[in-house]
Amino acid sequence: MPTDDLNPSYDVVVVGGGAAGLNGALMLARSRRSVVVIDAGQPRNAPADGVHGLLARDGMPPAELLERGRAEVRSYGGAVVAGTVTTIDRLPVGFTVRLADGRAVTARQLLVTTGVADELPDIPGLRERWGRDVIHCPYCHGWEVRDQAIGVLASSPMVAHQALLFRQLSNDVTVFAHTVELTPQDRERLRARDIRIIDGTVTGLRIEDDSITAVALADGTQVPRDVVTVQSRAVARAGFLTGLGLATVEHPMGMGTYVVADPTGKTSVPGVYLAGNVSDLGAQVGAAAAAGALAGARINADLVEEETATAVAGVVRV
Repeated sequence: MPTDDLNPSYDVVVVGGGAAGLNGALMLARSRRSVVVIDAGQPRNAPADGVHGLLARDGMPPAELLERGRAEVRSYGGAVVAGTVTTIDRLPVGFTVRLADGRAVTARQLLVTTGVADELPDIPGLRERWGRDVIHCPYCHGWEVRDQAIGVLASSPMVAHQALLFRQLSNDVTVFAHTVELTPQDRERLRARDIRIIDGTVTGLRIEDDSITAVALADGTQVPRDVVTVQSRAVARAGFLTGLGLATVEHPMGMGTYVVADPTGKTSVPGVYLAGNVSDLGAQVGAAAAAGALAGARINADLVEEETATAVAGVVRV
């Protein structure tokens, strides 16, 4: 990723260079704000072959989508810088953003779009196949695995919901209860949809010719499957915000952790906005980009009001 020079200060520093951050920066740059995107280069969807469910860009490789976004931000005078933010300090006016390599930059306002990290059950082969034939989202990957033998690995109370969504895509769906205790109601709903339930601990995946062929159980049973879907635990990448008083909280549906913000991205800390998965664990690429655009517009409006108030005060003093 080409890296622009980092200036000492900006109107807005965007922390995170995914769809949410780039779209927020695009809105700000088009409003003639000085803006820089600081990108750690760890996109959540990097293992995927393509982005899906995004109008007019369906199937585009994630790296290509991001490169186009960077080019658009730069075309309006915005900057994109490679780096990892470690701490953010509050100033009397604005913030100091510190990077792991020792660089620092000040900003009047912040847009944080660092997303989440996916935590998976500790089962051999799961992480290695993630984004290929181990998937999690029926809307992101479902069409590509339609009519295949799908195994749903239980990792949370949401397993029945996940299995029923994948049942829309294939007649051959099996739920592996693993370490999750399915409720009688969930068992009834799954069986009503001809979804097989297998109790017992999953110990690994059988791989042949670089493809999943079966799910292995502790009792030695191997159940043939082409694809495994598992709900990851999404953990917000937001540790650097704790010094500002913004901490992660548990999602009420057990999906992971996130940072609370209002629908426009505004947080409880004045001048700090969020967009994308860091504040909305279920947002796909399109929703994350839209949230970034909304937050960027709100930030610009805040800055306009601040500048207008300063101008009015100056006139009154004269």
